[in-house]
Amino acid sequence: MLDEITAGHGREHSGVRTADRSVRAKLWDRIAASDPGLLRLTTALRIVMSVALTLAVLAFLRVDVSHLVAGAMTAMAATYGVRDKQRGPQALTLALGLLVALVSVSLGALLNPLVVVGDLFFVALIFGAVYSRRFGERGTGLGVIAFQLYFISVFVHVTPETLTAMYGTIVIAFACSTVARFALAPHSPEGILERLRQAFRARLAQLIDAQIELLDAGPDDVDDVLEDLRVRTARLDETALMIQGRLEDGTPDPAVARQLQRRIADAEIAAERLGLLLLTARSAEQAKQADTLTLHLPGAHLPPGAELPMRDAPTAALRRDLESLRLLVLRPARESTGMALAHVRNRLLGYREDEKLPDASPAVQDVFRGLGEATRAVVGLRTALDGPQDESDDSPATTRSREELEAEDAVIRGTEEATETEPTGLRRGTTRAAVQVSVGSALAIAGGELLSGQRWYWAVVTCWLVFINTSSTGEILVKGYRRVLGTVLGVVAGVGLAGLVGPRSWTAFVLVLLFIFAMWYFAPVSYTLMSFFVTGALGMLYTLLHTYSVDVLVLRIEETVLGAACGVIAAAFVLPVHTDFRTNELLADVLDRLADVTRAAVDQLSGGPPTDLLDMARELDQALADLRESTRPLTHPISPQRSRRNTARYVVALLETCAYHARALAATAELLPLKPSIAADPRLREVGSRIVRNIEAIAAHVTDPHAKTEVMTGPSIASLLKPGTLATPRWGQVTDRVLRQLQRLDEAVLGLARPLRVPVNRGQDEPAVKPVT
Repeated sequence: MLDEITAGHGREHSGVRTADRSVRAKLWDRIAASDPGLLRLTTALRIVMSVALTLAVLAFLRVDVSHLVAGAMTAMAATYGVRDKQRGPQALTLALGLLVALVSVSLGALLNPLVVVGDLFFVALIFGAVYSRRFGERGTGLGVIAFQLYFISVFVHVTPETLTAMYGTIVIAFACSTVARFALAPHSPEGILERLRQAFRARLAQLIDAQIELLDAGPDDVDDVLEDLRVRTARLDETALMIQGRLEDGTPDPAVARQLQRRIADAEIAAERLGLLLLTARSAEQAKQADTLTLHLPGAHLPPGAELPMRDAPTAALRRDLESLRLLVLRPARESTGMALAHVRNRLLGYREDEKLPDASPAVQDVFRGLGEATRAVVGLRTALDGPQDESDDSPATTRSREELEAEDAVIRGTEEATETEPTGLRRGTTRAAVQVSVGSALAIAGGELLSGQRWYWAVVTCWLVFINTSSTGEILVKGYRRVLGTVLGVVAGVGLAGLVGPRSWTAFVLVLLFIFAMWYFAPVSYTLMSFFVTGALGMLYTLLHTYSVDVLVLRIEETVLGAACGVIAAAFVLPVHTDFRTNELLADVLDRLADVTRAAVDQLSGGPPTDLLDMARELDQALADLRESTRPLTHPISPQRSRRNTARYVVALLETCAYHARALAATAELLPLKPSIAADPRLREVGSRIVRNIEAIAAHVTDPHAKTEVMTGPSIASLLKPGTLATPRWGQVTDRVLRQLQRLDEAVLGLARPLRVPVNRGQDEPAVKPVT
């Protein structure tokens, strides 16, 4: 009996431990999913460590509270201000930053009593700090440090008499920042890239999880699952772009960087295509093709009748194989020895050959083919990430896939990047922004001193911050709104916390550290939350400085509103870049790159010379990401024009659909030299030429609304798949897969004409290509 009771307790505790681990694992998965490579987490931890170490050293030296506050703020500025990626340049920027900090705080101490002279110098300093961004990461960092240290001198009232002691505080803060950067929380480009690689794997596995859920989703769950599929597809693309931005610094060998870039792009395209094939298979019984737009447009639904889950034997095998693919994605090469995983890999790659497909409907067979192509992309990704794999148990299909991947790696060649002419004078972005911020800051100083002769600087800080990472009046307006909202909420929280903390100084410092961590952790995803935690931290700082009152926090709101308003006024009337102009500029850039990718892919599929399609496709993705960011003011809930908000969302979703099909065409085109079953067909050039002309016509209309351009319609490209025309029924022939991609791209491009108000000429009836005779 005692043994049974003990065993029962053991099972109970084991179950509790398992449940705890499950909860922790799910929580960690959510954190990792929202923070690719844990970049936000590590950045926030490094800043908090720097501040905490500075406070510990200064407390040991028994300095007063004003020096503790100044030291914490300096450590924070020194840590986030240094943005170089390599350690050597980081150390040099820190050394230069210390000199800049000492000069800036000295000038602040000397000029602050001279109101007019001090204000004029502050405006000049702001101009220089913003203009220095044109000199790259080091110029940006030194400008930030100069601005922040001058602000600190005003905030803690540094005087010439206290300057020597403040020098010591600044040196200690920079030393602690250096220790935190290089010893306590070291970052290296290689380490960041490795974490991003792991994040890509994790997000690819999460996307496959969503695809498995799509198989089983019933009528009540399908919309939620579809939304989850969209989110995870977008997150995978986000991680791919982040890796793209880190490859140059994180990979010393350019050839290895290009290989990894290729494998990341292949895996992303294959996974997105697999999701589309699953959507199509769910709606195939109703003879309706799933629209690619369903993957990209929020609120879009599956076609009628597609809500029923798939329950037959082939889809049970498909569910099993999707789970096997997920395992293949997550398991590193060092853990992949043995026959079991090799058997799974061989089975999945066998689906690339028609004779290995299960007996199922054509739509379901297409999913299995897509699964085989996704497995090929995953095998290439594993080789790029983990090195050569064990090939002893490869099947003939696996061997052929490896030979294709090796041939692709062998033909990767370096390409010389084209140099773009940089704008000069006031047309240069940094110069224009420097002028705008300076004018806005001058207005903020004047208005801020009318509100308060002691704390006018909050209006200037707000004006400075709303211009960071913005490029149009609309973006500045939205950022100013978020700043004000976060400040108001932070004041409410600050009032409550100040009452709870009271005279307990170290409790306030602990809360400041928590707020600093949250501030930097949430900064990239929510400016409102960042402003909330900034204001909460300021409430604690005022408590420490014994200057806290409700009136002070209300004044903080007033100064914030004033600063945001001055920023918007400066952006709107001083060298303005209106949101419509900026959005149209980026939209034309996306269309130009879309036309380039489509033209090059169709030309290569038609027998033309090979080009670097991968780089072109990634440039298209980056241009689309920039456009998506620039449309946020138009799609923001505070935007008063609901029709424009819906139009912007619809246009971006259509462009994402176009980009998907263009990437798929590029991926197929790059297989031509490597796969004998795919042959070039010169007649495809005639099919693609109309699409390219239409894209160029839309781009011309966006650039100049008065341009005499129109898009041309013609016979459906899908009609060319009928017997006796261009296409053949065999899977793998370029004239089967590519024509379907071109048909979808043609439909999406024509769909752009209506919301962008481009005239449509429907009088062209001649066939796009001549039938086969």
